Amino acid sequence: MRTSTAGRAGQYLALLGYLVFLAFPFLWLISTAFKSPRELGSLHPTWIPDEPTLANFRQAFDEQPLLRAAGNSLLAAAGAALIAVLIATPLAYVVARRRTLLARAATGWVVVSQAFPLVLVIIPLFLVLKNLRLIDSTSGLILVYVVWALPFALWMLTGYVRAVPVELEEAAAVDGAGRLRTLVSVTAPLLAPGIVATALFAFVTAWNEFFFALVLLKTPEKQTLPVVLTHFIGAEGVADLGPLAAAAFLATLPSLLVFAIVQRRITGGMLTGAVKS
Repeated sequence: MRTSTAGRAGQYLALLGYLVFLAFPFLWLISTAFKSPRELGSLHPTWIPDEPTLANFRQAFDEQPLLRAAGNSLLAAAGAALIAVLIATPLAYVVARRRTLLARAATGWVVVSQAFPLVLVIIPLFLVLKNLRLIDSTSGLILVYVVWALPFALWMLTGYVRAVPVELEEAAAVDGAGRLRTLVSVTAPLLAPGIVATALFAFVTAWNEFFFALVLLKTPEKQTLPVVLTHFIGAEGVADLGPLAAAAFLATLPSLLVFAIVQRRITGGMLTGAVKS
């Protein structure tokens, strides 16, 4: 009993340490965003600002078009998430239900593709988009985000499809439903938590992405929020720390808000009680 209690206490301590490790950068970012220039230059930084100020936020909005950049990021991220889910859902169903050599090869390719560095694929993608006349366009950026998010989205949804009891689909087939009707009316509703989780992954990935947006978008009016954040760094590499922290803090809020809204659906477990064995 003592060993079990000590082991559980150790697990909780390790979890607490991990949470502190994850939360430290965000908490320090919030603290920096509300500090005055005098406190930012202090040799003895503190967690809680002595004189909290909103001047960094006002300066950030005055110096850079954050709202326009946020709109560009929202359009690219939402479009990529929607298209990736629409494509990955039927593909995941086929891969999960048809245990063929082609399906196994597709699954292996999904895993291997995640190891490709961005630098390796940016030149082929740039040439393809150039031929399609999609360079420096939001549509081209969305297309790239879909291609980049699709493998992992397919891998995620395949696992969710395999968790759906086959007996439900067999019962629908007995009632005369075809493959498409079964996918839309039976499987898709049960996949709602997986679809939401996959869409969240694709959205957050596209919202935070920097490299593709930097290379593919040249017009300032079309640049996304991560690219605009780099404008707070001067030519000599000196960062305007206060406004940068304020803008970066605002840039993280949409991801946190989206997760807070959908986290119940992710952990809901809609399959509970679907089949009695």
